[in-house]
Amino acid sequence: MRTVTVWIGRLALAGVAALLALVVLFSLINPPTTPTIWSESRRLGKVDRQWTPMEEIAPVMARSVVAAEDANFCLHWGFDMRAIRAAIDDGARRGASTLSQQVAKNVFLWQERSWGRKALEAVLTPMIELVWSKRRILEIYLNVAEFDEGVFGINAAAFRYFRTSPDRLTAEQAALLASVLPAPKARNAARPNDFMRRRAAAIADGAATIAADGRARCFAPAD
Repeated sequence: MRTVTVWIGRLALAGVAALLALVVLFSLINPPTTPTIWSESRRLGKVDRQWTPMEEIAPVMARSVVAAEDANFCLHWGFDMRAIRAAIDDGARRGASTLSQQVAKNVFLWQERSWGRKALEAVLTPMIELVWSKRRILEIYLNVAEFDEGVFGINAAAFRYFRTSPDRLTAEQAALLASVLPAPKARNAARPNDFMRRRAAAIADGAATIAADGRARCFAPAD
């Protein structure tokens, strides 16, 4: 029994080491694919995706995503404890995942909810925060997030919805794209319903607020 326990421990350590190696690797090179992109590519036959560096993405797009998904992105170390407590108080009816947690899930793991996935996400998130800059986390998020069926990343999304490039997105377009993210297969940024318009307006206000109060500083372009 002791031998089995030792081997399980060794395998767990080897798995953690392998994950850390991938985190370090992706600090230097862009992830070539993700489990979700690979799965959707097999299901659909192909997906629309083209990597865009952060320097070629409109800053308002980055601010809009942060305002929509994780307004305290610059203030936490991977887990937003205030949001987690609020979610618990609300009976878990609201999400509390940070952008760092979403990147851990989107890049390395699968989408279906399970305790195993959440445990791996909890291991990966601090690694990502330790090795990657906040700007790198956001860059990867913007390039792997799903914006429509078979549409991954801000480059494909900007062209699909608005026939433009990521660097030319307006504040309104950026807010509409950010409003799609919780349910990309059910929402259309080019044909928003009333709920999406209200959500986009709130996101645009939030993006302006975090720009003014300094909560966008950690991922802002270098002067």
